[in-house]
Amino acid sequence: MMMGEEENGVKELEAMRKLVPFAPFATSWGMEWKGLQAVRCRESPYSELNVGGTPRTHVLVLIVQPPEKMDLRYEGVKRDTPPPAGSIMVVPAGSSLLWRRQGSMDSLGIFLEPSLVARVAAETFELDPTRTVVPPLDGLNLPELRSSMLAVDAELRAGGVCGPLLIESLATILSVQLIRHIRGPHRLPASAGGVLPRRKLRTLIEYIMENLGGNLTLEQMAAVVCVSPYRFARQFKAATGLPLHQYLIARRVERAQHLLRADGELGLAEVARRVGFADHIKFSLHFKRIVGVTPGQFRISARQ
Repeated sequence: MMMGEEENGVKELEAMRKLVPFAPFATSWGMEWKGLQAVRCRESPYSELNVGGTPRTHVLVLIVQPPEKMDLRYEGVKRDTPPPAGSIMVVPAGSSLLWRRQGSMDSLGIFLEPSLVARVAAETFELDPTRTVVPPLDGLNLPELRSSMLAVDAELRAGGVCGPLLIESLATILSVQLIRHIRGPHRLPASAGGVLPRRKLRTLIEYIMENLGGNLTLEQMAAVVCVSPYRFARQFKAATGLPLHQYLIARRVERAQHLLRADGELGLAEVARRVGFADHIKFSLHFKRIVGVTPGQFRISARQ
């Protein structure tokens, strides 16, 4: 089972790389992101790409800087002129794609998991996921969707410093915004808003503190309080005033301070591991941002 999943993941990665036949400026490959992958491209002056089928992911492309000329074909979309800067294209999973252009181009590509989109359709919009179809879209001017894509880009260029949980949340938000555009101006169900009840919040915080050193995911925490991931993220922020990933970082830094005071022999890399940071570099960055000094400086001052 595990080998099959790993092989499928490798095949999907190779399919994504076919869409980027040149060296990209930055990619999320190897960052262990869930729900989406991303690639930022600053392409050479001339390019031609003919792909029989895109990966089994929906592809969202944000045009940061359009080329001088463009010829684009996919699933009924025909474009013979460059799209405006800031516009978005959506290429459904498995689409055939023909892309020719002249002139340098800057773009952000996001590979969004269809299974996540289907789950959001069912849990957040109460739709039949088997009948929720992502159509081909071209030249979209959607400020909210663009802002979320740029948030992914910022995390990509920062090297994933905030960790996979932020990306998991952004993948859910992108799915919500995409479905909302496809459906038209329909409001979310009333149950999608609100504040996480105190009892559920206490249960969740206990779970977080017990598992702080592990790889906490949005889905796991939402399941603890029996809420869909998107509703959970909104309700948690309404209850605490903080996005979930920022709350987790703050609790991890607090625990790290306790460990640094209590054990002067514990290495900084081990402290980072015990409180749930992926590596000691990210640990040090967040620690200094919140506390004002590095972990090493904090330990020295604690001893004095």
